[in-house]
Amino acid sequence: MRSIWKRYGYLWATLTLFVLALTGHWLLAWFAYVDEQAAHGLPVETTGFLVEVGRDTLENWQSEFLQLIWQVAGLAYLLYVGSPQSKEGDDRLEAKVDAILRRIDPANAERVLAEIDDAYAGRHTDALDAHR
Repeated sequence: MRSIWKRYGYLWATLTLFVLALTGHWLLAWFAYVDEQAAHGLPVETTGFLVEVGRDTLENWQSEFLQLIWQVAGLAYLLYVGSPQSKEGDDRLEAKVDAILRRIDPANAERVLAEIDDAYAGRHTDALDAHR
């Protein structure tokens, strides 16, 4: 059994980069906030900083992070369920190859095609496969 660190290595790497980026953003925002307050002769207040940096962070997430998450997660889900919008465009080619195999070796063609479908999770996105 693989460890949780190896099984979810991509998650841990992404989480580490996220925490480093967020920490860096907030740290640099603190220095900018202190400089701005000093330039205007105003006191440095933690609540003022948290409101400003929180607003900036959420604004950035809304415009970039959430859009990207929706695009990646939404498109991955649509590809997983085999929606017509996510077809890879290989259905015609696959149908031709299946026809050639059936013509060359009719006795074993269905068994070979079933083995290939099992090996590749049997994704049937072609409209004709739904009726078989």
